[in-house]
Amino acid sequence: MTSPATPLGLARFNALGEEAALAALHEVCASTAWARLLLVARPYATPEDLYVAADAALAGLGAEDLAEAMAGHPPIGRPKPGDPASAREQRGMADASGALRAEMLELNLAYQDRFGHVFLICATGLTGEEMRDALKERLGNTPERERETARAELGRINRIRLARLVSSRTPEP
Repeated sequence: MTSPATPLGLARFNALGEEAALAALHEVCASTAWARLLLVARPYATPEDLYVAADAALAGLGAEDLAEAMAGHPPIGRPKPGDPASAREQRGMADASGALRAEMLELNLAYQDRFGHVFLICATGLTGEEMRDALKERLGNTPERERETARAELGRINRIRLARLVSSRTPEP
């Protein structure tokens, strides 16, 4: 429940109409099921309550919903044009050499061939080399292990995006 101590950004999120709140959540995570689970649990008293609900919703996603969530992310090294969140999160690739970009493209394609979805990593604060090294390492995972690793990375990304959403004066897309 929202109280006078509820942070302004969270209070504004709690007060959004259903359509606007669903759109804001969908910008955080492309899974419709995840967004709907968070929507029906409003209002949230604290950001931590929202994060716990987000983690629980993510943990409960089935294979199709998880695939929908991952499909909302562009490959590392190719942020979505016009998407400031994507560019911000992949900042570590901004100054990457042409050789590193080419290697990432090749590795991303190998990963997608092996696992059937985009390589997902919480790229915030990582260098291009660190992302490349993680991608190389994760190519050796079993599909089951990789699905759970990607789910964990998605959870980290969601928390960062939710923190931005509820700390802002107005929910950002």
